[in-house]
Amino acid sequence: MAIATLIAAGRLDDRLIDRALGLLREVDSQASFAQWIDDGDAADLRFTGDLRQARWALSELEGLDLFVQEEEPRFRRLFVADMDSTIIGQECIDELADYIGVKDRVAEITERAMQGELDFPGALRERVALLGGLEVAAIDQCLAERVTPNPGAKTLVQTMRVGGAQTLLVSGGFTAFAEPVGQKVGFNRVKANVLGHSGGRLSGLVEGGIVDAVAKRETLIEAREAAGLRPADVLAIGDGANDKLMVEEAGLGVAYRAKPPLAEVADARLDHHGLDALLWAQGIRRKDWVQAG
Repeated sequence: MAIATLIAAGRLDDRLIDRALGLLREVDSQASFAQWIDDGDAADLRFTGDLRQARWALSELEGLDLFVQEEEPRFRRLFVADMDSTIIGQECIDELADYIGVKDRVAEITERAMQGELDFPGALRERVALLGGLEVAAIDQCLAERVTPNPGAKTLVQTMRVGGAQTLLVSGGFTAFAEPVGQKVGFNRVKANVLGHSGGRLSGLVEGGIVDAVAKRETLIEAREAAGLRPADVLAIGDGANDKLMVEEAGLGVAYRAKPPLAEVADARLDHHGLDALLWAQGIRRKDWVQAG
């Protein structure tokens, strides 16, 4: 059996559910209402049949978030997330570049890289080179002034941890941002790039290997195998082309406000709600959420 979860916080009513059932019955004539997860916010429909066909049939629905998946496993035991423009609302390298007067140049390269138009390692090195000479103290200033978690991030991560899941923040950005963000949001572990510096200023170089799309996927696989989990036990989320391999590797791969290259391959898109909607996707009622500040 499979589940289609409809999420439309404060707006989900019988009319919308009936419309969804009508569309889903094009795939399975016996599709039925399964349960309210939270009245008026999220509900499950049950069906049998091809998941892709069901997603296509339900794609006519607008203004809601939709998750189509096998009924089991529902709760994912490993959560892997991108950071910039996913767990947080900013691209840290763009914001940091503003402190040295090159934000427009860096942001243009970032956007093209996230659209999949540029080789990620080369684009990263080009952007980091533009930061050369910036005082390292600007990182803490940027963190304090500009970097904020996206709505629902803390609640999502901390609720999953209470449920027994491992949580991993894997970023093509930098440890100088990812480590404090990971600690603030509640991740178990962080993997990101290292900004080179000397004499209190950035060197304009990346130290060590680069966390690109391949490295993100490999990190997910390593974490999954270390925990003895199946691919189906993994939930991954990102927003750009650099997240494609990671999202495809997960049992449930989600595109968050995503660029087209990622949205095209993801199992689901989260376009209308905060990150905590991923708890509804896992069948977790609001009363059981960790309401993080």
